Amino acid sequence: MKYIVRLQAEITVKSKSVRSRHGKLLTANLRIQLKALDPLIKVKWLWDRIEVVLPEQPSDALSTAVVERLQSTPGVLHFERVQYHPLTDFETLLDWVLSFKRAQLVGKSFAIRVKRKGHHSFSSQDLARYIGGGVKERVEGTQVKLKGAEEEVVLMIAEDDVFLVERRFAGLGGFPLPSQETVLSLMSGGFDSTVSSYQMIKRGARTHYCFFNLGGDLHEAGVREISYYLWKRFSPTHPVKFVSIDFAPLVDVILTHVDNGLMGVVLKRTMLRAAALATRYVNAQALVTGEAMGQVSSQTLSNLAVIDEVTSKLVLRPLIAMDKQDIVDIARRIGTEPLAAAMPEYCGVISNKPTVKADLERVKQAEQAITDEMIEAQVYNAEVIDIRQLHDAQMEKVSLAAAVNDTSLEKVILDIRSNDEVEQAPLQNTEYSVEHLPFFKLESAFAGLPKDRQYLLYCDQGIMSRMQVLHLRELGYTNVAVYERAEKTVE
Repeated sequence: MKYIVRLQAEITVKSKSVRSRHGKLLTANLRIQLKALDPLIKVKWLWDRIEVVLPEQPSDALSTAVVERLQSTPGVLHFERVQYHPLTDFETLLDWVLSFKRAQLVGKSFAIRVKRKGHHSFSSQDLARYIGGGVKERVEGTQVKLKGAEEEVVLMIAEDDVFLVERRFAGLGGFPLPSQETVLSLMSGGFDSTVSSYQMIKRGARTHYCFFNLGGDLHEAGVREISYYLWKRFSPTHPVKFVSIDFAPLVDVILTHVDNGLMGVVLKRTMLRAAALATRYVNAQALVTGEAMGQVSSQTLSNLAVIDEVTSKLVLRPLIAMDKQDIVDIARRIGTEPLAAAMPEYCGVISNKPTVKADLERVKQAEQAITDEMIEAQVYNAEVIDIRQLHDAQMEKVSLAAAVNDTSLEKVILDIRSNDEVEQAPLQNTEYSVEHLPFFKLESAFAGLPKDRQYLLYCDQGIMSRMQVLHLRELGYTNVAVYERAEKTVE
């Protein structure tokens, strides 16, 4: 089995040297990820395409994993699963096409599309007419229809190779990592910061994460999980860091010394001051925030200008002109929507009547109590963790099903996915009974569940279940752990 990978269109119009650099980066990224799935997979850069060749008769699990990796790698416009045949005579190619497509074409209208590269004694139309005529003659009930056909048969010819397209998959687009410079993303774990981080990864920037802990341990646990998810899915070829800064002492100063209407702007300025210092840990050239123009009072153009004035660092806002629903839609598409929706929040600074047009001089006067030394002390004492260690650190806090040995309790799996997810892929388990309780009802409903059971929480990625286990244990429940399937798809 073979996949033909196409580079994002914006790359193909760049200069020869830039295109070559991007192509080689993407090839290297794919090779690292796919060979981790199976060392026999071959990845080859051929200028106008990348060919991925799987071992003969790959398992369904391997094929699925390869598609997931190709769909999640920045720089891929689209890719096709193809069958291969050497370029021979037309009759042989017709027999080959029919061996794969005959059953699919019976009783349907069809079109033959031939794309050709190289020097040949025939044209693309010559081959298309021959294959089309042969199909019409040999397959019952077929008719040629060049526009609006029920089925399309796509053949791609590259010099002496012929590829029959079985299926096309959409890719992420964007640029391969790390074709752009490094950034530090301010992460709260909600929709905005999550999607803005994803947008920077997609654009080819190595994206590190900076979290300002305002006092909630559960919030930090959630942000760690969602940061790890983004890295693991979209940029696992390049390790990054997670920087956690204790911001509670600075929030106390803001609450004590800053007028209520200016608190939001001052908090954002303080965060930028700290984040600019934190770039030293990751050598980042810019800061990234999830702000969208006009979404809240601190995000008016006037206030954003006042906020940006506090640092000479470039501040990037990928979502600046996006509607909230567009942001939520992207989160749903990339798999972070349920995580962001359930993210615990802690806000130590809430203005009753926030200003929408802060005066710079008043803001500077108000924040004099927040000295550079205070901020430096918090950044100096920040926890800087390799993203690859976040998962292991979180797992140390959570008991997995395999570690649950209390035989006196009946074990029940609680599937905490949404209704739609459960309907699409029901969890089958013969060892324990399975009950469904969506994550957003879990905290309120858990107290009413029978106490003589051990509840094993399940979700597709394992992230939401770990977050909820940590939260329930903080609330004092001990009869809860994480369930993971024994038969996992290849990652």
